[in-house]
Amino acid sequence: MSIDNSKRRLAAAAVLLLLFCAPQTYSQQPQFSRDALISAAREIMISTRYCALITTGSTGVHARAMDPFPPEADMTVWLGTNSRSRKVREIRRHPKVTLYYFNRENQEYVVITGIARLVNDPNEKIKRWKDEWKAFYPNRNNDYLLIKVTPVSLEIISEKKSIFGDPQSWKPPTVVFTSSRRH
Repeated sequence: MSIDNSKRRLAAAAVLLLLFCAPQTYSQQPQFSRDALISAAREIMISTRYCALITTGSTGVHARAMDPFPPEADMTVWLGTNSRSRKVREIRRHPKVTLYYFNRENQEYVVITGIARLVNDPNEKIKRWKDEWKAFYPNRNNDYLLIKVTPVSLEIISEKKSIFGDPQSWKPPTVVFTSSRRH
């Protein structure tokens, strides 16, 4: 066998090896159902203790770390805050908000875009309370206020679950919630 034929066979074998043994690429990523995306997002949101709440104010966009409650079955997220905080004023003016959950260890994130509503109902405030917050709300009845975020859309990336964005546009898989849910 000549050296040229050996090189060609070796090159062909290398190409075949790459095609069949290479790890899955982004362009070959599996398609996920709506329910699978929501389930993966819920798992990320629960395992990530904190999220960022992003609001729009008169001086621009503001983000802050929050300690949310786990998402409800319909992906509604509840958060607690001080009734005199800047975020409360911003939500009153611009109720469209973004929640950003990031898990660095698994290289995954969830973005919830939604409509925030301020809730001062005493029963809801009792139901949604964390004892470690006592120092932040010495007068819990007056200082503590809930933010209820009803999702409009959800975006997710999870390297752990092989959920990646579009290889061309990088747009992440997205779930859009129906408008009837917002009421």
